[in-house]
Amino acid sequence: MSFRILTGEIEHEANTFNKVPTTLEHFRAHGLLLGDKIPPARRGTRTALGAVFEASDKFGWTLSHPLAASATPGGTVTKETFEQLCAWFLAGADGCNGALINLHGAMVAEGCEDPEGEILARLRALLGPEGPIVVTLDLHANVTEKMAANASALIAVRTYPHIDYYERAWQGAKLLDRALRGEIHPRTVIAKRPMLEGLDYGRTQVGPMRELIARGEALEASGRALVVSVCAGFSLSDIYDVGPSVTITTDGDPVEAQRTAEEFMDYAWETREFRSLPPDSSIAEAVERAKAGEAGATKPLVLADNSDNPGGGAYGDATELLRAMIEADLQDAAFYAIFDPAAVQAGIAIGVGNTGRISLGGTHAPEMGGGPLDVEAHVVSITDGHFRCYGPSFQGGGAWRNFGPSLMLRVGGIEVAVISRNEQGTEVAQLTSLGIDPIYCATIALKSSHHFRAAFEPIARDVIRVDGGGMLGGALRSAYRHVRRPIWPLDDIKL
Repeated sequence: MSFRILTGEIEHEANTFNKVPTTLEHFRAHGLLLGDKIPPARRGTRTALGAVFEASDKFGWTLSHPLAASATPGGTVTKETFEQLCAWFLAGADGCNGALINLHGAMVAEGCEDPEGEILARLRALLGPEGPIVVTLDLHANVTEKMAANASALIAVRTYPHIDYYERAWQGAKLLDRALRGEIHPRTVIAKRPMLEGLDYGRTQVGPMRELIARGEALEASGRALVVSVCAGFSLSDIYDVGPSVTITTDGDPVEAQRTAEEFMDYAWETREFRSLPPDSSIAEAVERAKAGEAGATKPLVLADNSDNPGGGAYGDATELLRAMIEADLQDAAFYAIFDPAAVQAGIAIGVGNTGRISLGGTHAPEMGGGPLDVEAHVVSITDGHFRCYGPSFQGGGAWRNFGPSLMLRVGGIEVAVISRNEQGTEVAQLTSLGIDPIYCATIALKSSHHFRAAFEPIARDVIRVDGGGMLGGALRSAYRHVRRPIWPLDDIKL
């Protein structure tokens, strides 16, 4: 029997403290493909959908692929945008026997705190109670009861930086094939605790996240579970169901699976204060170290501005770190990036090879990370923002990226990237596409929290995370309104 399978992706991580709503234009800017546009863009890439296309060839599936949509993390998704994405996606479910789809798990839409749960509930209604629905997730998903109840299996990535979406999609494909042939009847249970954050924010190198993932893989290998997924949650989504979770997909006793999931979450609770990284350095400390080490440097020092990371929904236009680098007269340095479409247009007007005054960034929240920075800049390169990524991150795998019209400015000894579409620094190609060779930099500043490590840590002499004063570095505890209470660390809880 030939099976018809629904596939596709809808990915967005919502920082509800970001005051800029996410619209359909943000999805179109970052990556929105419909129908027949999807196969040529995803086939042959080491992405989640790349794996699904390979699996369809192996298992003889006919694929329905109505939508692949993703947007840079940002503010709450508008109701109109969410409903349009749902309409496009669910229109492809007609006549399907099952689904293998890629969702993020931390989207928030206007009037809907659990968009992924709603998508899965609507899909379950279309496929019926027996149609297997397998979902790959980001490990920063805020997983809900509704998601677990309507998905046959939830498979979260197991690396941070996320470099295993391709492998997790293949894991899902093999499970889906067994379910379609009636070998297994997967169902998923979930456990949580009153935690806003924990599991070392999802870092998988050492600590409780690494321990629980290893335990889960042992359960899978033993046959006691089909899938074990550990998610750290995304604490910048101010919603009731925020926080870490463990889901276990089983073909056996759900009571035993629930008991195991609760044990896993007991461990997460006990280790909730574990941190593998030291506190972020101040701008002054970081720039002082950069200046002291630039003479004779054979590898770059990477300064990662955790506070203005677009990957966490920050605005990407904070200027204080760049301002300090200019004032320190750093040489052989690179800065990625200032998100400022107007500055890009100003640079285009000045023209390649010319020098002029340009105002950079600082417009979204000048009280957090600095206001506009006026510089005398030499325009070195201008591109349309299209480039291909072959790096190890989930954004690589041979896929094309597009950050809109972009340019590289030289300000003193610093090469500054300015982009028209907001995104964190994760790929070497983001620099090389503008003419910046990171190998020969003494210092590289990136707006990123952790994903940069996959591509940049191997070439760095050292890494310093910096609090550049942006929105992710400030205290937000008093701003929460919708999380369930009591919850740690906002409240003193004893379990």
